Amino acid sequence: MSIATKKSIKPMERVKMIMTRGKDDPKALYDLLGAQEYRKELDRQFKNARSNFKIAIVVDMWLTGFDVPFLDTIYIDKPIQRHNLIQTISRVNRKFEGKEKGLVVDYIGIKKQMNLALAHYNKADQQNIEEVEQSIIVVRDHLDLLNKLFHKFDDSPYHQGSPLEQLNCLNMAAEYALITDRIEKRFMHLVKRLKAAYDICSGSEGLEQAERDQIHFYLAVRSIVFKLTKGNAPDSAQMNARVREMITEALKADGVDEVFKMGEDSAGATDIFDDDYLAKIEKIKLPNTRIKLLQQLLAKAIYDFRKVNKIKGVDFSKKLKALVDSYNERKEDDVLVSNVLEDFTDEIIDLLHALKKEKESFADLGIDFEEKAFYDILRGLAVKYDFEYPEDKLIALSKAVKTVVEDKARYTDWNRRDDIKAELKVDLIILLAEYGYPPVDRDEVYKEIFEQAENFKKHQARL
Repeated sequence: MSIATKKSIKPMERVKMIMTRGKDDPKALYDLLGAQEYRKELDRQFKNARSNFKIAIVVDMWLTGFDVPFLDTIYIDKPIQRHNLIQTISRVNRKFEGKEKGLVVDYIGIKKQMNLALAHYNKADQQNIEEVEQSIIVVRDHLDLLNKLFHKFDDSPYHQGSPLEQLNCLNMAAEYALITDRIEKRFMHLVKRLKAAYDICSGSEGLEQAERDQIHFYLAVRSIVFKLTKGNAPDSAQMNARVREMITEALKADGVDEVFKMGEDSAGATDIFDDDYLAKIEKIKLPNTRIKLLQQLLAKAIYDFRKVNKIKGVDFSKKLKALVDSYNERKEDDVLVSNVLEDFTDEIIDLLHALKKEKESFADLGIDFEEKAFYDILRGLAVKYDFEYPEDKLIALSKAVKTVVEDKARYTDWNRRDDIKAELKVDLIILLAEYGYPPVDRDEVYKEIFEQAENFKKHQARL
């Protein structure tokens, strides 16, 4: 064995799990799955016949497009259909010296899907052939509709340009699809139906290469738009490696990739309220892309804040919705007006700053953030029923409410026990009477406080 070979083989367990980790994974699982570079190293080791790493437990990764000629056995215990099933079992059909055959061990029952897939690719089933032919018609119809939607957009750089021009073209296409809420929804709907039809006929020879290129273009644009609006890219199994790489690089090119790393590493999560971080977003040259990012960031920040303070979190959610609805309902004449886009961007950032100020407001009152949540409930009811209540007594009452709640919440199942909830309600009624809190609907007070306490305790361990 050469020195180079020895260096390429690393000490490693025989069994490893390969899966993309998520920010909500338990810490033990999150640490086990490792970062992208770690998974790349697992890829290199598994492809080395001399490595001790012989058994890979996978979820979605390595099932398609992952070639290891000496791999001889695959165990399947998840539903897989059509071309994905063919590609999955093809992991063990590669020729290799000393290997006679590949073995598929089926734990879930893929025989029916296997027969359908084979019939599809062998054209042995007439019904399946008709389905493929019909799908080709649907694909072409939707390509035509998408081309009409994009008739003012020049996609030639994607098909004919340099790699950099292709990347820029994808970004500009996503920007084009985000011009209005109506166009965005229509585009996403059309590409979703296009992909569903293409899943059926992708293995057919009835589609021209130019049509496939156009399909891959729209799928790539959809992935970018999806990530900008939803946060997670959809399945991209139909896109070839080159297109997937372009998407990744396209996102990095505008600094978008850094934005989506937010929260992935809880130990070093980025502070989205930081001025330097907002400055990075403002450098994104595509206004609609920048707006979608800000919307998503603010929505996530509000969602996290609701875990601490439900009342104020709901209030900020309503403000964001009103802001977005107003933007989406703007006049057609204002769609491309730069100052309209800039004004909306400023309004989103102002709301982000207001949220930051609200998150820190408890310190000015000399209370903690949970007491501030109860303070907001009591103050909100005073405003709702139009009565005066001294500020100092409101702060003291908020602290007392927390003490009562903490006493009952020491039981792990407190929110599911009717006896505990009844005791909490009685204690709160007595406490409100002691503090002379005006005679408002006591049931409403209890309901608000209980929901806030339940919400906070549920998320407390993650905060």
